[in-house]
Order: sequence, then C-alpha cells, then structure tokens
Amino acid sequence: MALSSFSGTVHAQQKEDESWWDSGKAKAENILDKGDLSLLLSGYAHHGRNTYTRERLAELNERAWGLGFAKTIRNEKDNEELLYAMIISDSHFKPQPMAGYAYQWMKPLSEKLEVGVGATALLISRADYFSGVPFPAVLPIASIGTRKSKLMASYVPRISQNKGNGDVLLLFVRLDLN
Repeated sequence: MALSSFSGTVHAQQKEDESWWDSGKAKAENILDKGDLSLLLSGYAHHGRNTYTRERLAELNERAWGLGFAKTIRNEKDNEELLYAMIISDSHFKPQPMAGYAYQWMKPLSEKLEVGVGATALLISRADYFSGVPFPAVLPIASIGTRKSKLMASYVPRISQNKGNGDVLLLFVRLDLN
C-alpha cells in the first residue's frame, strides 16, 4: 500500500514537471514564432564607485560595446517577454556572450511612453568565471521607451562584501526591426 502511494506521488510529480517543461517550451516557441525581431546595442557599464578603488576603475572597461538580437512579444496581460542572445565587451575587455529569457511588467506613462520592470534568467560566459564555462544567472531588468524602442538596464549586484565584485549597471537599447 505504501509503495503504491509513493509510486503515485512520484508519477504526479513527473506530470507536474512535464507540464512545467511543456509550458516553458510552448512559451519559447510562441515567442520565437510570433515575436518581433529586435536589435540590441550595448554601450555602457557603470561600476559602483563605492565598490571599486579609483585605481581599479581606471583599469575597467565601462564602454561595454556589444550587439545582440531578441524576439519580443506582448502577452495577454500586455507585459513584455523576450528571448535574446547578445555579446558585449566585459569589464576586462573580453567577449561576454549571454542568452536568456526576460519578463517585464509594463506600465504606460503616456500614450506612447512606458516603463517596465522585471527579471531575466540567462546563461552567461565570462573568461574570469569558471574558465569561460557558461553559468546561469537571474538579474533584475528595467526599461523606459516606446513599444518599438527602449533604453534598458540590468544590474549585477555586489557578489560579496569584498570590494571589486559586482555592483555593475549595464545600459543597452532595444530597437524593433519589424
């Protein structure tokens, strides 16, 4: 009796996992099939002035030039979802590829202007972490602009109490290509 109860619980858990996976897969397919193509251009990474010494700041790259593409869609709640891939010049002038999913809750400010706040889940590769092996991250994201073009930002929080890690604000623009 106990074994069949355990077996039923495991089967129910597998069904939940499958439905979560199937739901995520369907969402990604919908964004890729129906989403608008966007160009992503990065250009600035602000390093927290209280996190890095003046000497260290002089060595870091704050011109985080980069390029990427996204597929963006508005969901039934008029919030923005996107799948993206992007490569930028990181703080140490090395290539930093990343790809992920972002969700923003959108709020209109006027007829054409809107703001958004949300989160992104991504895989990121940096030469100075894990020997360049991609690792997962979840970061906040925000934007201001129109449906077709936005100034966007993501923030990497300070990783530890030690100075010299994190506390970086990345600014980039998203331009609709449709």
